[in-house]
Amino acid sequence: MAASVLPAASAESSSAAPDVITVEGNRRIDADTVRSYFHPNAEGRYDEMARDAALKALIATGLFDDVRIERAGNRLVVHLTEAKVLERVAFEGNKKIKDEDLSGLVQSKARGSLQRAMVQADVGRILDAYRHKGRDDVTVVPEVIDRGNDRVDLVYTINEGKKTPVKRIIFVGNHAFGDRQLKAVINTSASSLITLLTGADVYDPDRINDDRERLRNYYRNHGYADASVTDARAEYDPTIKGFIVNFTIDEGQLYNFGDISIASNVPGLNSDKLNRLLVARSGVVFDGSALDRTSEALSIEMAKLGYPFAHAAPRMMRNAEARKIDVAFVIDEGERTYIERIEIHGNTRTRDYVIRREFDIAEGDAYNRALIDRAERRLKNLNYFKTVKITTRPGSTSDRVVLDVEADDQATGDFSISGGYSTTDGWLGEVKIGDRNFYGTGDIVQASVSYGQYAQGANLSATDPDLFGNHVSGGGELFYRQAFSSPYQSYGSNTYGMNLSLGTPITEQTSALWRYSLYDQNVTLAPGTSAATVSLPVRQAAAAGPQLVSAVGDTVTYNSLDNNKMPTSGFNSQLRQDLAGLGGDVKFLRTSEDVRYYQSLGSDLVAMVRGQGGYITGWGGQQVPLMNSFFGGPSMVRGFAPNGFGPRDLTPGSTMDNVGGSMYWATTAELQSGIPGVPDEYGLRASAFVDAGSVFGYKGPTTFSGQTAQIANANIIRSSVGVGLTWASPFGALTASYAAPLSKAGYDVVQPFNFTAGPSF
Repeated sequence: MAASVLPAASAESSSAAPDVITVEGNRRIDADTVRSYFHPNAEGRYDEMARDAALKALIATGLFDDVRIERAGNRLVVHLTEAKVLERVAFEGNKKIKDEDLSGLVQSKARGSLQRAMVQADVGRILDAYRHKGRDDVTVVPEVIDRGNDRVDLVYTINEGKKTPVKRIIFVGNHAFGDRQLKAVINTSASSLITLLTGADVYDPDRINDDRERLRNYYRNHGYADASVTDARAEYDPTIKGFIVNFTIDEGQLYNFGDISIASNVPGLNSDKLNRLLVARSGVVFDGSALDRTSEALSIEMAKLGYPFAHAAPRMMRNAEARKIDVAFVIDEGERTYIERIEIHGNTRTRDYVIRREFDIAEGDAYNRALIDRAERRLKNLNYFKTVKITTRPGSTSDRVVLDVEADDQATGDFSISGGYSTTDGWLGEVKIGDRNFYGTGDIVQASVSYGQYAQGANLSATDPDLFGNHVSGGGELFYRQAFSSPYQSYGSNTYGMNLSLGTPITEQTSALWRYSLYDQNVTLAPGTSAATVSLPVRQAAAAGPQLVSAVGDTVTYNSLDNNKMPTSGFNSQLRQDLAGLGGDVKFLRTSEDVRYYQSLGSDLVAMVRGQGGYITGWGGQQVPLMNSFFGGPSMVRGFAPNGFGPRDLTPGSTMDNVGGSMYWATTAELQSGIPGVPDEYGLRASAFVDAGSVFGYKGPTTFSGQTAQIANANIIRSSVGVGLTWASPFGALTASYAAPLSKAGYDVVQPFNFTAGPSF
């Protein structure tokens, strides 16, 4: 771009007549449009300042390659060279980023003007987009192709190069938590066999920044109120052809909660009525998330009480010697500010309404920072987006603000073909396809087909997480499963049907799932099997033929785990109940409970204790069907075979099958740790455990066709001790364990080694 103001041969004051503007070189731009950029003084003259302002304004339009202004007496001559028009903007050589995505990034557009500065800026934008894809070895060469008549094509030729992965992750300053624990917190992973499939080793500056915040919150939620990540830096190392990511952490000291109180500065608002909403508890380890949840609960309650602008801010008083933090939630009347608009951008796939439904506030509502933070946390937890950021900017008036929501979509689809071996199901394979954000609607759709040595099945399910509003979900499932006789049971079974479900949130950590199930089940005998040798309860179940089960049920879940994939602290509890007999052929009531508690013991060692139990009984004069009873196996006490313990038919000459019980209990104490010398990126963890449990209370038939079965039905404690290995593979958890039974019944079937890989039925 050339631009100049040429001085006149004579002085500007040589003529009193008004200046006249002559435009030369314009072809598409009207002369009057050019003249509109000139603003004369009171005498109608264009002094040097006016000419300079017009020159800058014309250059800023981007419509011209060259602008020159010269004076000839009282005449101003504007010499123009118009910028060429872009006929087409194209991309060549790009495979990792689609044309439409690149078109949205660049500012040069078809039918616009060719601006060299803008083209160079576009090159930078393209390079930055590739850096976010983990590719730093990228070159972009813009090429201008003349099409005649002042029209050109602009082509960006891209050489994508090779992916530049994260090769190593280093933590500095961490003492309370080991490297493995912290690597489970962040999303970035170092290159390994797993990341070839997951893409988690891609170097992404936004992901690194998000990981920095994840680490800070992890420390804050585990007692370290003053912890900070002072530096998060990625450096390229040419010797390993990848990035080394360094996180420098200042942990501070561990605190417990001291006194917890609420103080209200709002007239008429009694803080005593709000004490029941306190999530934080005196004497326990400091937890920043408990402060957040308390602030949110107080904000919602105060809005219900008619104080929408009141806000509760936790004020912390540290006692370093006692290592305690006293917290006072101080309630003040905030400024009367309203939300004018919620503007959403960056979501190229996810629909706006999917994002908006995570907000408890809408346009026109009172501005509440606690509820906005809650919405941001919910959006991140959806796992639809690579990054989520909510900021505010002034609205049209002083009491209005605009919420700016930036949500960058990421891939949510899943397709896998997997195979493996299980000591329970033998050789097996599975094809699975699904999407947890189906066409950007937030719906979860999944289909799978599996085939194994001892079992096969198919499943089709769909769930809308907000079908009825207020985060009340609805879903449906169609399923089919066929099991064959195996070394662990002499009979097979067929089950097919459907489930309808309704999910309701109770609190941030507690939810309830209501369901209706309708399915057909029947016990089958393998061809060539002599009915006379099959265990009597099995013969009776096979003779009963297909049975239609119509049942309603619910599952109440409480989850306070810090990480669902690799927990180090918190509870997970599931209480499940099913009532069959609303139509159908069978009537029973079944209840089960499964509770797990995790606690970090420092460094990379995690303790887990588990308790589970269940009870089932028939009603309306009916017995519990064989297929709906409880069977003891490695899911309760490792070291035992599938169907390895519990009530068993010991009739001589029979197949001596496990015939199931009406009650069970089991406990586990386990230590989990990484494996010294094995890179963390491989996702391998070792464990040592002690299991104990029992299945008992057989209430099925003992006579059939004039014969009587000898059923062993004692409540005998089975226990074992062993070690295990778990690999978090892309296709699911691969587990192997070796357990030695410590106590058992003489008729139990043991299986010290248990191995499961690939899909599970």
